[in-house]
Amino acid sequence: MAEQEQMSYGTFEATLERSKKLEQDLQQNPAKYKVLTGDRPTGRLHIGHLFGSIQNRVRLHKMGVPTFIVIADYQVLTDRDTFENIADNIQQLTIDYLAAGMDLTDGKTFVFPHSHVPELNQLLLPFLTLVTNAELDRNPTVKEEILASGQKRINAGMYTYPVHQAADILFCKGTVVPVGKDQLPHLELTRTIARRFNDRFAKNKPVFPEPQPLLSQAPIILGLDGSQKMSKSRNNTIMLSTDEDETAQLIKKAKTDSERTITYDPDNRPEVANLLLLISLATGRKPEEIAAEIGDAGSGLLKKVLTESLNEYLRPLRARRKELEQNMDYVRDVLRSGVAAARAEAVQTLEEVREVMNMTI
Repeated sequence: MAEQEQMSYGTFEATLERSKKLEQDLQQNPAKYKVLTGDRPTGRLHIGHLFGSIQNRVRLHKMGVPTFIVIADYQVLTDRDTFENIADNIQQLTIDYLAAGMDLTDGKTFVFPHSHVPELNQLLLPFLTLVTNAELDRNPTVKEEILASGQKRINAGMYTYPVHQAADILFCKGTVVPVGKDQLPHLELTRTIARRFNDRFAKNKPVFPEPQPLLSQAPIILGLDGSQKMSKSRNNTIMLSTDEDETAQLIKKAKTDSERTITYDPDNRPEVANLLLLISLATGRKPEEIAAEIGDAGSGLLKKVLTESLNEYLRPLRARRKELEQNMDYVRDVLRSGVAAARAEAVQTLEEVREVMNMTI
């Protein structure tokens, strides 16, 4: 690997500027691109996912951008011992996508678990030959995730899963990946793998595009504890499948502060600001305006307004969820169709890979 260029993460400012230009072109030429995005099936989705990523996927979907949604079931094994609920979680994620407004039968948008697409996973082997151990060691996102997992023994799957993510993105020749700032190192590794593969095996006719990051404009949603990002593992969430009474009970327990007058001050009053932000996302109103209306009525009224706003906003989604849970055959058909579409893409890509690597028989 000595002859290859060193991987560079570049500046965030330059990446942000490219993302803005990409967003403009996506709106003008949606069919020109192919989006790859996804989730790990560690449980059902919550409102942090909805406001943080799912709404953006629905937006791109409605613009007509071809989209593959990978449910990264193998990746659950990298930092968890439990696997009993993976199949159910895959189906519940699919229900959440459908309930949020995605039409997964439109011929442009597909959802699939990557364990069901063997051709995708075959790309992992040649891709591993294109990166060094040192480069995997330096990946800052992997370091953070290893630390967050609390594991004392790190398996090789955790260490190499950024390369598996590259296979997830490149199997369908994805050109756009919606990401947050913390995921940029993973995507840069994918871009590096695509470039090195083309340079080594396909100089005259490149096989893989270098996918571009579409940086999320969504705000960070804190959990109901007001101190950490909303997460299932931290038990500080409101799940999309939670009913209205349970939502009210969870919000009642949400952390605020001792000041009675409600103001929007994210730096000094993060707990109160987070609840105001959730109201804003559910109603489309500015958090400062909501805070001014509540004023001296305190956290009691703040929580009441949040409960009413969130329940009203989620009511159609929850009704659709209940319908879908009564029709699991349809949900499984959606997944099977997604797997078939993903395999068709992956077979074609793998054939090209074998050809340029002189491995056809």
